[in-house]
Amino acid sequence: MQPDYIFETSWEVCNRVGGIYAVLSTRAASMQAEHPDKVFFFGPDFGAHSDIYFREDKSLLKGWKAPAEIPVRIGRWEVPGKPIAVLLKFDAMWPHKDAIYAWAWSLFKVQSHAAYGDYDESCLFGYAAGMVMESLYGWLNKKDKKAKSAPNFCMHANEWQTAFTIFYMREHCPEVGTLFTTHATGIGRSIAGNGKPLYDYFEGYHGDQMAEELNMVSKHSVEKQAAYWADCFTTVSEITARECAQLLDKPVDIITPNGFEPDFVPADDAFDAKRAEAREALLSVAGKQLGGVVPPDAMLICIAGRLEMKNKGIDAFLRAMERLGDKMYHRDVHREVIAFVMIPYLDKPVMRFGRVSVVFVPYYLNGQDPLFQKTYYDLLIGMDATVFPSYYEPWGYTPLESVAFRVPTITTGLAGFGAWADTGVVGLEKGVVVIPRTDSNYLYVVDQIAESLMQFMDYTPAQVARARKAAASIAKKAEWSKFFRYYRKAYEIALRKAAKRTEN
Repeated sequence: MQPDYIFETSWEVCNRVGGIYAVLSTRAASMQAEHPDKVFFFGPDFGAHSDIYFREDKSLLKGWKAPAEIPVRIGRWEVPGKPIAVLLKFDAMWPHKDAIYAWAWSLFKVQSHAAYGDYDESCLFGYAAGMVMESLYGWLNKKDKKAKSAPNFCMHANEWQTAFTIFYMREHCPEVGTLFTTHATGIGRSIAGNGKPLYDYFEGYHGDQMAEELNMVSKHSVEKQAAYWADCFTTVSEITARECAQLLDKPVDIITPNGFEPDFVPADDAFDAKRAEAREALLSVAGKQLGGVVPPDAMLICIAGRLEMKNKGIDAFLRAMERLGDKMYHRDVHREVIAFVMIPYLDKPVMRFGRVSVVFVPYYLNGQDPLFQKTYYDLLIGMDATVFPSYYEPWGYTPLESVAFRVPTITTGLAGFGAWADTGVVGLEKGVVVIPRTDSNYLYVVDQIAESLMQFMDYTPAQVARARKAAASIAKKAEWSKFFRYYRKAYEIALRKAAKRTEN
């Protein structure tokens, strides 16, 4: 039992601000292959910013009119597969905020009274997306019924920001099978980010209690209720599935691990040229930042992601660079190391630890930044190695992206990808080093990062080539062609529950 149409929504549709953009944008090609032009992504319309990723096409969905109070633009998401995207403005929802929150409490017991920050904006977008989906659902349903029996529809909401879409569709379109994916529980992320030991006392945490303590009542409530009301509740790894059961009081229906689309990686005939171009750009910027010419044989490494010092392991990375500088000094290693910190908004002076220099790139790398004017992928391909020593990481797209571009990576067993890819081998010769991380072994993690990079510097060209080949082999096992089957099962779960709910 599979859908004829799929509606999917996220705050990151045509809006690259985090890892979910990578999940959706790389999965789109597999979805389009199985459901050509019957996949619709719904996202917020940010005008010129959205146009970096979106191309309007007024020939699409001719005859459909969205709700008059919600302006929409219809076009293509400029990613492999080029799926149809519907971008919407939700300003008209603001005067109705209190009424919408009262509705959500009355029917779904969502506690919006403690809302702050981005809660209002996200929930009103989710509600507006539901209104637009209801309209498109009715139009497509009526159009298809003329030729055959009623089509099957699935609606997939990602993260708490789109939870209100779940609630709207459950009330107004109960025939639609709904899916909700949490890519990280809000409470789990907050416990970790506030310096509390998430893992040592995991079984002692209660989600509702921690929501009160960490001022997360509304965000936790909307996430918990979306998990409960969705026909199929999913997450991306075994690690986060444990969090869902413990902190949301709702076991997941299925784990849907994140894959990658090889179309993002240059073909063999262009790969070496792209890598050389990236290295030239990286060396040039590093030289300008450091006030001199950087040797062409410098080892280039990086960390990237969201600005979460502990959760993303940024603190461990910087400490490891200091440790690496010490090791190089004591072992009389003279090669230069340039460590790029590609973290939006993290802007410091260059740091130097002996022959290790840390260069900060505090911008979203979407091709329009003032330093490179290149995308993250355009630069990642030029790295020698990457380091992502996460403390809290439900999946970990950055290390997966790295190996997909044949760049060996260091991550931890607390990342979903790390747990999945762990070979048990210490050393980058297998493409990935997975360091076991706990609440109490921070200095061990720091030293292991430095030692792994020291060993990598000693590799012969043939060993480096083998490490890069091994990295690519791991990435091949995580392509969407291997992982999309989990989504087929999730769609089936959702559709069967919806059918049972509406059979009478």
